[in-house]
Amino acid sequence: MLTQAPKGTKDVLPFDSYKWQYLEGLFRDICKSFGYKELRTPTFEHTELFERGVGETTDVVQKEMYTFEDKKGRSITLKAEGTAPAARAFIENKLYAEAQPTKIFYITPVFRYERPQKGRLREHHQFGIEVFGSNDAAVDAEVMSIVATLYKKLGLNEVELHINSIGCPECRKKYNETLMNYLSTKIDNLCKTCQSRYDKNPMRILDCKVESCQEEIKDAPLILDHICDECKVHFEKVQDYLSSLNIEFTVDPKIVRGLDYYTKTAFEFVSSGIGAQDTVCGGGRYDGLIESIGGPSTPGIGFGMGIERLMLYLETNNIEIPNSDEVDVFIVTIGERAEKEAFKILYNLRNNGVSADKDYLGRSMKAQFKYSNKINSTYTIVIGDEEIEKDVVTLKNMKTGDQNEIKLSNLINTIKEKLGR
Repeated sequence: MLTQAPKGTKDVLPFDSYKWQYLEGLFRDICKSFGYKELRTPTFEHTELFERGVGETTDVVQKEMYTFEDKKGRSITLKAEGTAPAARAFIENKLYAEAQPTKIFYITPVFRYERPQKGRLREHHQFGIEVFGSNDAAVDAEVMSIVATLYKKLGLNEVELHINSIGCPECRKKYNETLMNYLSTKIDNLCKTCQSRYDKNPMRILDCKVESCQEEIKDAPLILDHICDECKVHFEKVQDYLSSLNIEFTVDPKIVRGLDYYTKTAFEFVSSGIGAQDTVCGGGRYDGLIESIGGPSTPGIGFGMGIERLMLYLETNNIEIPNSDEVDVFIVTIGERAEKEAFKILYNLRNNGVSADKDYLGRSMKAQFKYSNKINSTYTIVIGDEEIEKDVVTLKNMKTGDQNEIKLSNLINTIKEKLGR
């Protein structure tokens, strides 16, 4: 056990880290172009935040949270999702007093105790977006367009956007009565989790993953047929905005989303690229969340996207992430004097924005060249005692095989010129 990572966790090894860096960098760039700024919240929060913000009837709170008591008996939970901590930060730091809307993004680890499976771990990572302070349907479309932009830049063309409206508290209250009447004759045939949800949040029963439950409720009344006029207008505007951006979508009245704080717009990006059709990103509007955890009445909308699942989807679709983990220069040394000189050259190259390395294992000249090729160096410099006396080094382009002598005293400028820096 000492040399094994805990179940449901995974190391990101050095030869894979470039994939994470690329995706994180792309997500940051897209967010910046949309006017979003980064928020970083703690890895753990008070348990009550998730109980009130996410909802006591959700699978996350009932089954999946990593909750423990600290040394003073306070109940603490590892971050189970990104929205509630963002909402807490919005309230605690009085961001509502700033010019609105508040547009943020985050890249964060998330902890859920569930059965580990491909692309789903007990510690996984998420990209997330939150917008606080606007109930404009255009913001709903903008949030979804960020996901669409990311997928387009990655070359993922087989992802479908499904949208729904789950109404406001007023129309949902009436719908719940209709739904409970429908479920009353079926409740005994549903799983225990669904039975426990019947009185607290019957709508969550529609989100149950148990096949027998889904079969039992296949004819359940749909929320989209019961939303109020205001919610209908909002949903129509969302569709109009998406259409104006040429973003294709499907209205899917069965989308509920798994967290209690959602209102009006709910959406999922789904794909069959990793087996059966599965959700690769989900989100929606949550106009009552900030108020429910003690803040002023503030509308909000956002999404969460699992990075591990995104990587799995890229892999399944044979989309390679560009590897920029190349070393600009590797120095091959011959002799002890050259070793010392190379060490100084390395320092100067690195301080001039050139990535550089050398051998530290006493390899032969042939083995040094082999290692240079293995680490994908762009150029290799050969330096020995004789080259030092002549104030020259041999510079080899590892991509083309071309090589020539250059002045040692002008090495930095020559390298930067060849690298275009």
